[in-house]
Amino acid sequence: MAIDTRQENLRLSWEKGDDFVLSLDPLQGHWTVQQYLLLSNQTNRLLEYTDGYIEVLPIPTKYHQAVSKVLFLALFAVMQRIGGDVFYAPLRIEVRSGKFREPDLLLVLDKDDPRAQNEYWTGADLVMEIVSPDKPQRDTDEKPLDYAEAAIPEYWIVNPLTSTITVLVLKDDSYVEHGVFRRGDQAMSKLLDGFRISVDEVLDAM
Repeated sequence: MAIDTRQENLRLSWEKGDDFVLSLDPLQGHWTVQQYLLLSNQTNRLLEYTDGYIEVLPIPTKYHQAVSKVLFLALFAVMQRIGGDVFYAPLRIEVRSGKFREPDLLLVLDKDDPRAQNEYWTGADLVMEIVSPDKPQRDTDEKPLDYAEAAIPEYWIVNPLTSTITVLVLKDDSYVEHGVFRRGDQAMSKLLDGFRISVDEVLDAM
């Protein structure tokens, strides 16, 4: 695969007869935000960016998407009622200058919120991540720091590996636990008054 960063648009081309996977290594540490945005616009892979480095996330499984669908539909009903908006990946959010994440779900309480831009969001009121087995600490350890830095009031970690949904809320500049919900529980939001969802319903999606 050839990557030409000198062109107006990044070009990704497969070399005939070869079974290559895109290698980001030669440019790691040197990718610009503009190159990242161009690259992620031209692939269906989920890509996240931190200070010149691009991380390729695994393709979601059917189960991952089923869990996401249950959560999205539940949130969509609430957003329709209160005038907010909710979207699902892939949709980039700028955590800060030089850092982008692609949450599984993200929402704003007001659909006209100026942060909810077309190319990428510059903030959100709530984000959700479904823990991926390839690197659980990405969602459980790294992203809480990122989303707190972005001043996102609430972060849900949906973890099929531990059969839990952890709801974190922002206090000052870091997250504290609002609740760790397990099978048999109803996971509850602090931000969305009255919003709750069965942990079993989420984890048994398919």
